[in-house]
Amino acid sequence: MPNETQTLDVPEGPFVSGTWLEQHLDDPRVRILDTRGRVPAPGDAPISLRSAFDDGHVPGASFVTWNVDFIAVDDPVANQLADPERFAAAASRLGIDDDTIVVTYDDYHSVFAARLWWAFRAMGHDRVRVLDGGWTAWLADGRPTSTADATPEPATFTARPRAELRWTLDQVAQRDDEVVLLDARSRARFAGTGNDPVGGHIPGAVNVPYTELVGDDGLVRAREELTKVLRRAGIDPEDPPARIVASCGSGISASVPLLALELLAPGAGARAAVYDGSWSEWSKSGNAVETGPG
Repeated sequence: MPNETQTLDVPEGPFVSGTWLEQHLDDPRVRILDTRGRVPAPGDAPISLRSAFDDGHVPGASFVTWNVDFIAVDDPVANQLADPERFAAAASRLGIDDDTIVVTYDDYHSVFAARLWWAFRAMGHDRVRVLDGGWTAWLADGRPTSTADATPEPATFTARPRAELRWTLDQVAQRDDEVVLLDARSRARFAGTGNDPVGGHIPGAVNVPYTELVGDDGLVRAREELTKVLRRAGIDPEDPPARIVASCGSGISASVPLLALELLAPGAGARAAVYDGSWSEWSKSGNAVETGPG
């Protein structure tokens, strides 16, 4: 049993490998969050895969309902980050304190895991990582699974919000030319030929689709591929912009490009912001929209 008074070193970068996590399954300083779900089509109800968790998950994991547990459920704008008090209460119930290493995973391009990675950082907690490959790779590698729901001892989490990591509609509308606005939606949705009620994108945005960064196998793509996708959007990982704000349909998949950027340019992705309201808010705001490819 590890000495709980000692700080556990966590790997650098936004990811941990399945090997690292398997070696630390019994470490009380690590809390694993399973946040499997699906992003609904515009107008459809959110999909949370609690039943899949009950059928099997990483041993010691707790389930997080992506559209409830760390979300401001009463906000009229979908999927807004919870206020500090609600966030801290949810983290504390899950046995997470200020020194806990949080490892998140899902089975869908790390969309929901990346959201939690950003959310914890936005609340001042840097000891958070995404399981590379998520549930898909964990199963493919033959690693242990469980059907037992973890019952962690409640802890005390302190929220220390970083306002600079969460942008609002007004901030995006009033941004200057030095801000790079990154849109993580598909190329069709960005161009305005997808299934959004209002098609197109925020004027001046560049397109970095999350599906081009994490494969169907759940693993983050090779560095060369990540670099190619980012450079196509005008973002050079060797000289990243000083200010990046990511958006998507409703603020969930926006964090996936930030994971890729953080992997290639340590510090750049972690200091980038998310426009939490994203297209679902912007498209109803009366502000201008653009169509066409990025």
